[in-house]
Amino acid sequence: MADEAVAEHPAEPAAPKAKDARAPEAPRGGARGDDNAKDAPDAPGSSDAADAEAAEREKERERAADRFKDRTRDPLAEEQGEEEPTDAAAATRARRSGQKLLASGRDLIGFDRSDVGRLHIGDINIGLDARRSGLSMRDGPVPEEELLRIRRTHIEPEGYVRLRRALEARRLLVLGGAPGTGRASTALALLEEVTRDGESGQNAERVRRADPERGVRELAAQVVAGEGGRLRGTGYLLEPALDRPGTLPPDGMDLDQLASALAERGSYAVVVVSVGSAANPLLAGRYGAICPPAPTRELVAVRLRKRLEEEHGDPVRVGGGGSARDGDGGGGLDGHADRDRDGGRDEGRARGADQGGDRPRGGGPDEDGSLSRLLERAAELREDPEVTEAVGLDDLRPAEAELFASLLAGHLLGSVGREELLSGCRGLAAVQAYEWFAGVDRALAAPPPGDGRAPVRSGTAALFHPVAFRIALAVLGGASHSAVSAAAHLLTWELSVQSDPDSTPARPLFCDDPESDLALSRARPADGPVDVAGAEVTGRLIFYRGAALPAAVLAELWDRHFPVRAPVVRWLRLLADDPRPQVSMRAAVAAGELSVRDFEHGYAELVRPLAEAPTPRRRVFAATALDQAAGHASHRRAVRKVVEDWSRHGTPALRWTAAMALGYGRSADSMDDTLDALARIGVRDDGEQLAVASLNVVRLLTLPECATVLRRLADWTGHRGEEYQDLALVSIVRLALTDVDEVLDDEPGTPLGDRGDWPLLLALAATRPELTGKLADLFWTALNTARSRDVAFDALETLLRSASRKDGRAWTREGLAALLPALTAEEHDQRRLKWLLRRMMRDQDRPLTEERARALWRLAVPARQRRSDEEESHG
Repeated sequence: MADEAVAEHPAEPAAPKAKDARAPEAPRGGARGDDNAKDAPDAPGSSDAADAEAAEREKERERAADRFKDRTRDPLAEEQGEEEPTDAAAATRARRSGQKLLASGRDLIGFDRSDVGRLHIGDINIGLDARRSGLSMRDGPVPEEELLRIRRTHIEPEGYVRLRRALEARRLLVLGGAPGTGRASTALALLEEVTRDGESGQNAERVRRADPERGVRELAAQVVAGEGGRLRGTGYLLEPALDRPGTLPPDGMDLDQLASALAERGSYAVVVVSVGSAANPLLAGRYGAICPPAPTRELVAVRLRKRLEEEHGDPVRVGGGGSARDGDGGGGLDGHADRDRDGGRDEGRARGADQGGDRPRGGGPDEDGSLSRLLERAAELREDPEVTEAVGLDDLRPAEAELFASLLAGHLLGSVGREELLSGCRGLAAVQAYEWFAGVDRALAAPPPGDGRAPVRSGTAALFHPVAFRIALAVLGGASHSAVSAAAHLLTWELSVQSDPDSTPARPLFCDDPESDLALSRARPADGPVDVAGAEVTGRLIFYRGAALPAAVLAELWDRHFPVRAPVVRWLRLLADDPRPQVSMRAAVAAGELSVRDFEHGYAELVRPLAEAPTPRRRVFAATALDQAAGHASHRRAVRKVVEDWSRHGTPALRWTAAMALGYGRSADSMDDTLDALARIGVRDDGEQLAVASLNVVRLLTLPECATVLRRLADWTGHRGEEYQDLALVSIVRLALTDVDEVLDDEPGTPLGDRGDWPLLLALAATRPELTGKLADLFWTALNTARSRDVAFDALETLLRSASRKDGRAWTREGLAALLPALTAEEHDQRRLKWLLRRMMRDQDRPLTEERARALWRLAVPARQRRSDEEESHG
């Protein structure tokens, strides 16, 4: 090929032989057009008239080609400008990630426990009054029964021995942790242990709770007074309310004063605080320590054993019966053997589970092993995939372990059915969300400690930031930690303004504590890819510790706290304008889920206003939210009616949004209905929105009904209306220019998903061989139609250059090997390919090597045909 003379490509290729899919506009050679143009040459003025008419036809062809080229540009890049492409692949990945995190195996409209105050499952009743104030705890001794329960059932967290040593050495310990993680239980366990053999002896008041309102200074005075000298060697538990506006944390001198008073009276104290900006200076001081949560498996094992024994007493009888011994050493703090081991667990006490983690502590097996069999069944049930998915939490806190164990025990003993078990497990995440939000801003209305002065509202930002972070994490989970934190600060501002519109809320700048955010929101960090300007870099991502928490937070927020909807809607609109797809697309998915909770409100406040916005980014947000709502069977019909009305009678902005929603494939009753709606949008008003319509036709080609889309494209190429022909031709060219990961929703691991950086045309040819002929015919039509020929040839050059990567590794050769032979079956098509390869070899900027050009030629022309051509050329 390279040895042959290189002829310049004519203005248009000669008319090819007829194919099965005929071009809507026959390609015309320049000479043949002139021959048919005019009258006899001897007519007066005929030559000038013919030349003028030919020139006008050429100009019209150029104008048509320019109009066609404009329609193949990215319709999403209008606001960025012609030269700056949008990152559609990043948007697709972000949407897929958001859907995955919010799809916890349940329809949000039927999410269990959206009204939580008290759980009643089977014959299990558990009160969960999250509205109660932490200030309701007053001075008083801890009952001996509660201390006994702590001794028997408390599970030591890692580092428990170090905590005990610190308390014994300094008499005072500031113990930090997130609410609900068992920090107060650990504090009581520590105080019970260090006071058991001290000066208090068997005093019934050896462990006392201190009034939170008094604070550290008042507690020091109380210790010195010692109830008239009666109390010595006492252990004090204090949980100060540091989150109340106007409340200042104790300083180092206050803690030193308390420690001195404790040493004088031979007593101990544990001050329990929540991790956060207010408590961080305390935890960083010499008295501070972090309390890690107890391990979930051991928590559940101990609670399960306890529940089984409570239900049937001692012995536990299953079938033929039997007995189980309930020893005091089963779960408690009464043994001292090997207490100084740094692991925090004693050899002298029974473990929460034996080597497999499936045998809880608390008592020996009965004689015939019936308790062991029951516990084995409990272990199997606990690991049941359906049960694990229903729980939806990576780890359980003590109260959750209690409820989970009650459900398992009830099911094993026959009082709780399978559906009740799964329903109760699903309620665990809902209970957590309920506790996070119940009465958060009640502290703003309460006067500060002291003389009953007017409420202090200057702390609104600090008060609202934890809940804002939880909401931001539910919406943007899987995004970078910095993106979630920035969104949380935006929402904190909106919440503060909504709460106190007459005041400008303070915006603390240096109070963020990432570790506190993680602890207070049950979150976990992870390294993962972040899309930046079309490239992936490694970043610090953040997720909830449980797949059920994002949906539970959104359900709690929308269903129970109506005043918060206004600031959240304003916040979501701000996120819709964020240029980062990881933010805007995740927010759109969350907006769709919120709309499912209340479609009337979501449609009126989010979907419709953004669908009519002047910027494409906001309209894409509205379309994504609509599609997310269409994913719920309960709302699919409503969404389809909205999209159909917009496609028929909407404003240009609404039709544009409808086209984007249709591209997901769920906003119409069938694929044919989807294509009919896209055609209506694309051909209207002289093809004003043909670009967005064609983009969404291409998106539909990633769905299983791909063959239907190709059939309709072939029908449109033969349509009498030029607008329909243009819709087909633009879609075909766009199919060759669009990469798979820009339009595919599938995860890697599928045939198309594994070819994310391939042009979709070649990926389909490689993975769907039954479609190769239709794909080749359609692309051949674009190559042989005058107005689409130039951009189609540019697209073909792009396809050819993708055969191998810069380092020589194969890239799309498999797809080209399938497509090119079908595309160049005729001699004319082979000559045109040969011309294009020669032009690529002469390209001054990116010359194609002769070796690669020959390799591409061999892919297109079978070896047998090449030999026949050579034999014919040599006679």
